[in-house]
Amino acid sequence: MASVQLSGAGVAAAAFAAKGRASIEALRLPATVAVGEARPARRSFRGLVVKAATVVAPKYTTLKPLADRVLVKIKSSEEKTTGGILLPTTAQSKPQGGEVVAVGEGRTIGDKKVDISIQVGAQVVYSKYAGTEVELNNENHLVLKEDDIIGILETDDVKDMKPLNDRVLIKVAEADDETPGGLLLTQTTKEKPSIGTVVAVGPGPLDEEGNRNPLVVSAGSTVLYSKYAGSEFKGTDGTNYIVLRVSDLMAVLS
Repeated sequence: MASVQLSGAGVAAAAFAAKGRASIEALRLPATVAVGEARPARRSFRGLVVKAATVVAPKYTTLKPLADRVLVKIKSSEEKTTGGILLPTTAQSKPQGGEVVAVGEGRTIGDKKVDISIQVGAQVVYSKYAGTEVELNNENHLVLKEDDIIGILETDDVKDMKPLNDRVLIKVAEADDETPGGLLLTQTTKEKPSIGTVVAVGPGPLDEEGNRNPLVVSAGSTVLYSKYAGSEFKGTDGTNYIVLRVSDLMAVLS
């Protein structure tokens, strides 16, 4: 029988080659899988419905906001226009209002404990993209900070809104219907006004000691404000309103 002698390097090379073939074979996947062959387990999420809101499991029946956060039960979207036309889900306007159902314990500013100024049961209006939506007890809610709430509105008309903190409610001046040369303007070509009359003001922001600083403007003032600031609303009579922070006001006109 012929014999072959391998040097130390040759033995190592042969072992490496054999190991490499074994590793490659182990990485290969079978071309077919038998019907009775076990497959990796796949999780089933049949009970979970993917939605924009975070779904709270049925075993949780209450949600307690912390610190300066509040829990708001969202009003349902309008399903019909004022003329009675049914709207598809995609065309329904996203609601910006609801009822406060729970509030946090407040926050500490300096050495002073400041409670949340909004009471449970209040009807509020909030910033359009604020907070986190949750589905609790099959109803949509929103968890948001107190500062994200624009104002309190107990009626269906925005002119009755009571702004909160450093916000002001402004009745927007009507845009000109024609140019100085007499050319009539359509709604799309009218320049967006940035002048209006203050209808109501908030109590003012909190300073570093937790005290309210009154705002520098008052109801009845005519003001100039930043063109793309604030949240816009339309009154029941078609009048345009805007709610913005006092820092977005540029000047008082007289």
